[in-house]
Amino acid sequence: MGETNILKQIIMRKHNQNKNAKLLQINTPNSIVESSYVKIGGIDQWITIRGENRNNPILLLIHGGPASAYSVFSPLLRSWEKYFTVVQWDQRGAGKTFGKNGKDGCGTITFERLAKDGIEVTEYLTAKLGQPKVILIGSSVGSLIGIMMANRRPDLFHAYVGTDQNAPDSQNLLHEITVNAVRATGNTKGVQLLEKMGTDRSQISRKDVDKRNRILVKAIRGVPNMITDLILPSMISSPEHKIQDIMDFFKGMSYSLDQLFAELINFDFKKVGMQFELPVFIIHGDNDIITPTELARLYYNEIEAPHKEFVLIKNAGHLACFARADQFLEELLTRVRPLIAQTTN
Repeated sequence: MGETNILKQIIMRKHNQNKNAKLLQINTPNSIVESSYVKIGGIDQWITIRGENRNNPILLLIHGGPASAYSVFSPLLRSWEKYFTVVQWDQRGAGKTFGKNGKDGCGTITFERLAKDGIEVTEYLTAKLGQPKVILIGSSVGSLIGIMMANRRPDLFHAYVGTDQNAPDSQNLLHEITVNAVRATGNTKGVQLLEKMGTDRSQISRKDVDKRNRILVKAIRGVPNMITDLILPSMISSPEHKIQDIMDFFKGMSYSLDQLFAELINFDFKKVGMQFELPVFIIHGDNDIITPTELARLYYNEIEAPHKEFVLIKNAGHLACFARADQFLEELLTRVRPLIAQTTN
């Protein structure tokens, strides 16, 4: 079913690009629509800023991957732009930033480097738009960068919103959850491969992780599939991405994962810190098996913050903010936006 849908998307590419181009038009008096390279961390990095009113709160999205640039999802977030100035940033090693700079220009990529870049992006946005703080959303691997940024510079953010939140796994629950999810689909071979990998993270290779992810993506049931329903259709139908941009997207993902794999497998949440000096929201898909919902809740229970909330997005898996954009927006408007007046006083 998924492959048939992708084939249809390819055939309809030009039509869907034109449709999305019309959808993305903003004609309100105080709007902002900008897409450009900005010097961040010494290199040109791609940033898009979109909103119907430039005085609305700034919402900075930190994409996952590594290097899975979310700028392809702009049409899915069009409704958000009435209430927020939505900022997409292709990180060092990702998307159009990778296309512009290549491997040599992007240099060595670490979580430390990405967090520093992210803070610099935030400072650029506050200066450009004349606002003291932004709302920070970290998604998937971007949630690791997000918690680093929020912990380092809480003064820059109204709140941290984690979605598809990566979490520590001291009890090896990830292995149990993923095996059970795959077993439920009847994929006996997949279960055998996962059990062969075992629970020792130090012994898991990049090849093993690639295999596991492919097995898990096929195991997604009852919610939008992150690859066939979200990522590939959005890439194919994006009016702002040419074929070369799509090629750079995948090249950047491969390069960045090579650079970040060891850190990703051994990420130290305790070193980042479990205490936050700003409001924290975990808004998670209720049926996420990629960054399991159960682990995200355990992380939420452990962290300390002046205000925190855990929210489930119904009938959503991974990439919940794109799969159920309207639900997610409602939670932002109900829970996060009201805090802004308090955090600017």
